[in-house]
Amino acid sequence: MKTIEKITSLRAQMRKYSLAAYIVPGTDPHASEYVTEHWRERMWISGFTGSAGTAVVTLDKGGLWTDSRYFLQAEIQLKDSGLSLMKEGLADTPSIAEWLKQQLKPGANVGVNPEMFSNNGYVALQNELQEADIHLMPVDLIQPIWVERPALPTTPFYVMDLKYTGKSVTEKLTELRREMKHRHADVYVISSLDEIAWLFNIRGTDVDYNPLVIAYAIVTQGDATLFVMPEKLTAETMKYLVNNKVAVADYECIINAVKKIDANDAVLYDGAKLNRALWNAIPKGCKKVECASLVAQLKSLKNEVELEGTRKAMKQDGKALVRFFMWLEENVGKQNLSEYDLMMRLKECRAEGDNFMGESFGTIAGYNANGAIVHYSADEHNCAMVEKQGMLLLDSGGQYMDGTTDITRTVTLGEPTEQQKVDYTLVLKGHIALACAKFPEGTRGVQLDVLARQFLWQNGLSYGHGTGHGVGHFLCVHEGPQNIRTDLNPTPLQVGMLLSDEPGVYRAGEYGIRIENLVAVKQGERTPFANFLEFETLTLYPYDQKLIQWDLLSKDEVDWINAYHQKVEDELTPLLNDEETAWLKEKCKQH
Repeated sequence: MKTIEKITSLRAQMRKYSLAAYIVPGTDPHASEYVTEHWRERMWISGFTGSAGTAVVTLDKGGLWTDSRYFLQAEIQLKDSGLSLMKEGLADTPSIAEWLKQQLKPGANVGVNPEMFSNNGYVALQNELQEADIHLMPVDLIQPIWVERPALPTTPFYVMDLKYTGKSVTEKLTELRREMKHRHADVYVISSLDEIAWLFNIRGTDVDYNPLVIAYAIVTQGDATLFVMPEKLTAETMKYLVNNKVAVADYECIINAVKKIDANDAVLYDGAKLNRALWNAIPKGCKKVECASLVAQLKSLKNEVELEGTRKAMKQDGKALVRFFMWLEENVGKQNLSEYDLMMRLKECRAEGDNFMGESFGTIAGYNANGAIVHYSADEHNCAMVEKQGMLLLDSGGQYMDGTTDITRTVTLGEPTEQQKVDYTLVLKGHIALACAKFPEGTRGVQLDVLARQFLWQNGLSYGHGTGHGVGHFLCVHEGPQNIRTDLNPTPLQVGMLLSDEPGVYRAGEYGIRIENLVAVKQGERTPFANFLEFETLTLYPYDQKLIQWDLLSKDEVDWINAYHQKVEDELTPLLNDEETAWLKEKCKQH
């Protein structure tokens, strides 16, 4: 069925319910970043395959809102769809609510599937539309028209061994219940897939790139229940859950279970994650306690077993990158290589590593101008050929049973220009400044962000993305609540948190430069003034010394690079053969 035909079917449903508009977001009932095929409703109705975007359809118009990463892609995919591209972030682009207020008359009804909106997102939209006497109506109109909809995945999940997690389910539930008690909460409804995977020490294959299990959970002071499709259970996992005093219920029973919560109970939830349908199911008499996810906070503080596992994963990742870049140097300019070929070869190199379970996100291999597209995505039929000249930005990561990796390296494939060297070095200076930061306990990421940007700013340069995101332990490569960016985030950085350190600079139509390592927050010195924290750099792969303008660096910065390269050489050499060792030694040579 063509997109225009799907939209015609949707409009027929809208007329049945007297709706003037219908909104289709690109998410799922669990507020996930990556969505399994069953829930790719926005992709199905619009034909737009980007990871971020929302479709809005009225009876005679329609639009697709997405950000600058996808403007070019969306222009192509929306052709003949009847949907206009609405470029988010541009001054003249109205928000969805603003556009609806322009298009609709007072008294109009707008349909949304309440499972696809967080409670907070639903309330914010509802409040804004009510100003124009426009009303939200909770209704699912995609289900009746998506006839050949893929089923939810039924592959069984598996249990993570204590040697990887460092904490048992019992220990985690005890910690969680302690936090619930502090907030006077009797019941906690959990919908985020990575939080459920972490809490119960289970992993699965339901979602691309993230080892997650589609499930819900309810935790009280006395018991815990995992809501999961029966087909996903095995005798082994059932025994594991029973032994850990975790009850099991059918995934489809979550709404009824929430409705049956005792009306005298105080129910805890994260309004930014719990979907509106579940929030509506909480009995009216219950005291509703909203707070940022307790599980997300506990999960962000990696224990020593998780940190040591991540260090092991970094060694496997470093080995894979040595083999990949050796291969690239040997073959670029000698055979026809596309960005897609590079992505496939890198995946092969990672797959040779111990405990490798898959990629942690889709590799970004941006050659020359494509490197300036921050979240560029090449595919087999639409990508650039890579030559023995210019620049390559490679942002990639792996999922290992031990941990999750995410690294960006920008390399020159020929002789760099002076501008390229200066740009690269300014990015590197900010990257080092953040890596070397020492800060008092209680410091938030927003207070450190300028360290990475300062040298770019001083030269009239900047970048639009965040400097650092939280990272999971064999979980999501993007996790909260911590981050390092210009946005205000009240979460302080704490010992055990993993973050990325990834400043960049992007010259449209020419090239992009980003340098990324993962760092862990660790204990620093204690003085009469404060308890200081600092970062441990975990990623193991050298910087491209051909791109460094050494005279722009201070002695301390040169010493830091030398020390880092020595660490990379020392950690990776035992994993390499003689040829690889010699190659790495050259890349890590002291300046």
